[in-house]
Amino acid sequence: MTLVSLLELTLSPEAAADHDASLAVVSQVLEATRAFEGCLGCDVVVDVDDPAHVVVVERWESLEHDDAYRAWRRTPEGASRLGEVLAQPPSLSRFTTADGV
Repeated sequence: MTLVSLLELTLSPEAAADHDASLAVVSQVLEATRAFEGCLGCDVVVDVDDPAHVVVVERWESLEHDDAYRAWRRTPEGASRLGEVLAQPPSLSRFTTADGV
């Protein structure tokens, strides 16, 4: 079953001041995400009223693929620079499609 993960990011004031550089860091992090087995794609959306509020919309083949990716990100090999641009830890929500709705 396909999974959609929403990773909500809040950029730090310093990072928000240089939005393009901050999004370049996010883009660099997502290169590895997109290459990870089971990733069907990622999009980045930016809040029109608050550009420091960024959401990464990830699509995964399964919950197991997403779990494997999250576990990898907690290893030294999977560590990213994302924390450099954030004001607080990201928030993760995961969803499946409601059939028949």
